[in-house]
Amino acid sequence: MSTVAIDERARSVPALGGFNSTLLRLELRRLLRNRRTVIFTLIMPPVFFLIFGTQQSYRTQSAGHGNVTAYVAVSMAVYGAMLACTGGGATVSVERAQGWSRQLRLTPLSSVAYIAVKTLVAMVMGLASVVMVFVVGASGSMLIPALQTRLLDASPDAPSLASSLNHAALNVANALGAFLGGLVIALGWGFVAPALVGAVLAVLGFGVALLSGLLERKRPLAA
Repeated sequence: MSTVAIDERARSVPALGGFNSTLLRLELRRLLRNRRTVIFTLIMPPVFFLIFGTQQSYRTQSAGHGNVTAYVAVSMAVYGAMLACTGGGATVSVERAQGWSRQLRLTPLSSVAYIAVKTLVAMVMGLASVVMVFVVGASGSMLIPALQTRLLDASPDAPSLASSLNHAALNVANALGAFLGGLVIALGWGFVAPALVGAVLAVLGFGVALLSGLLERKRPLAA
């Protein structure tokens, strides 16, 4: 039986202790595959903003250097970033408890590079959560004035009635969304099901708006 001597100096050591974009991308993809991480980091903060920060009175009520809606948006963005960073730090302890950190010691990956990758992944997820909240907030700020203008144009003889129906529809939608979200979870469809329900309702709302526009075009012009 013969043995082969391995020259330690001939082994190639990766630069930066193994820190590279490939490892960062793999860690980010692995985190995005975790449904709980996606729900609590990317879905819940925008949903909470829609629930607590989109009341009509909040747009004119002052809070600090802005209104209450902006205050709630910033609060939910910070909440999402905090959850992302906390979850990223928790993965280090979980992987160590499961023995994955011990397996990584057999690779050229250094401890500093490992912690740096985890930190950057947590920061990227926190940035994604902040962007999601502000995108939802900006979308609502652009859509609500357009919706109100559309209602007033469609009901020139009863603008107050149309405005009141708009508020009533908003309250019904808030209650219906919470009911359907809880219903699909109670049926055992998983925690991702409420997001799918929201997507379906958004598509239905877009379809109603498109149908309304088509009917408006077919209406004969008044003499």
